[in-house]
Amino acid sequence: MKRFFRDQAKRVLTRVMRRSGLEIHAIPPLPAAYEGIPDAAYYTNSTSNDPHFSPWELGGYGDFREYLDDISPYTLVSPDRCHVLYSLGLQALQTLEGQFFECGVYRGGTAMLLARLVHRKRRSPDVRLHLFDTFVGMPETDHGIDLHRKGDFDDTSLESVRARIGAPDTVTFYPGRIPETFSGLQSVAIGFAHVDVDIRDSVKACCEFIYPRLQSGGFLVFDDYGFPSCPGARQAVDRYFRDKREVPLVLPTGQAVVFRK
Repeated sequence: MKRFFRDQAKRVLTRVMRRSGLEIHAIPPLPAAYEGIPDAAYYTNSTSNDPHFSPWELGGYGDFREYLDDISPYTLVSPDRCHVLYSLGLQALQTLEGQFFECGVYRGGTAMLLARLVHRKRRSPDVRLHLFDTFVGMPETDHGIDLHRKGDFDDTSLESVRARIGAPDTVTFYPGRIPETFSGLQSVAIGFAHVDVDIRDSVKACCEFIYPRLQSGGFLVFDDYGFPSCPGARQAVDRYFRDKREVPLVLPTGQAVVFRK
């Protein structure tokens, strides 16, 4: 009986994951020849028999574990993608003094990670995390390219996210529709930006505002570039950068990253 319920639960979870564009794979064990290497447990690969160091597995490696522990209940962003944000955000803070942007906050999980990183690692108190979202769900979408619909992800609010993140000395909230909420920030220099807005027009607006203000050496991360649930996001990025010097780097995580020259 236990096996029956376990198999049923596995089938339901598999269907839900596939509808989200994700797959479940068994993680193969590390070959015996490598078992004695340092941090052997973190050498995994869920898609092949070729293991590699994966610091987002097993709850996170090193300092990243502390960041990942608290945010997991409040984000749809997988640990490997969170590690990309952590690593690039950390580098931006160590080399630049530009502002941090997150467009598409939802319930605030990745914003918690970035807020903590900015608070602990910024070299200047002037560096802040700027958070842009409707905080009431997805705005109107283009049914010709976007698969999301108005009202998706509405199980959030500005009040709950503000309480969850805290850090008023580090974070500024901009509730409303992008690009209107960018008003008044035209002179801002940006060191790092995370764009997770899912739909074409919003991604396009983020590209048009953020890229010209992105500092040399800064990072622009598109979370949903490679996911089949967000075809408009990829279209917007590809069209915007086809005549730019930078080429978006597409990652196996589904993200795309632009490194500003």
